Amino acid sequence: MRFFVIRHGETAWNVEGRFQGQEDTELNENGLRQARLLGNRLAGHKFDAVLTSPLARARKTAEIASSECEYGQFITVDALTEINHGSWEGRLADDIEAEWPELMRLWRSEPEKVKMPGARGENLEDILRRAAPAVQAAAEKYEGDLLLASHDAVIKVLLCHWLDAPLSSFFRFQLPNCSITVVEVKKGSAPRMLLMGDAAHLGDPFERPEQKGL
Repeated sequence: MRFFVIRHGETAWNVEGRFQGQEDTELNENGLRQARLLGNRLAGHKFDAVLTSPLARARKTAEIASSECEYGQFITVDALTEINHGSWEGRLADDIEAEWPELMRLWRSEPEKVKMPGARGENLEDILRRAAPAVQAAAEKYEGDLLLASHDAVIKVLLCHWLDAPLSSFFRFQLPNCSITVVEVKKGSAPRMLLMGDAAHLGDPFERPEQKGL
């Protein structure tokens, strides 16, 4: 079976460089356009199920992207929710860097060592503990393709999981908004990356501006 993994479309906070985390932001007009273009690319494909983070930006992306597909169930999966950025949520990356310079430096260089500040802040291990079992359960339940809509940090952690890579590899992946990654999972074999972070449907697959709020 294959996971067709999509990152949600663009939001205003993506453009502004704010850390979103579990704040329930909506797609902006460009994000809606991106989701429609992804839907055109996926049109006619058959999925056993659509699995999505409960956050509005991912759920709406999944709804639009799958609108011209044939699928069985549309399921919200809490384990696919974005990392909780704790006290950083809603803050501009530049302001965070000014207030937490050492922690931000560590996040950019050794993200596996960082627990987000604040009572509810998570680290990458927290994401791995909830997201990896969820995709494993889905792989065991379904035989056909699955569409999975989630977020930057969750998808990067899952890529580390599928590739048997350490969480220190987190920032080695770049996943544009509304990009698609295809992972083949077969019992008795290592997962295979068939496509990673592809955004050809958005018009210019080689231009990937860096987002600060990641």
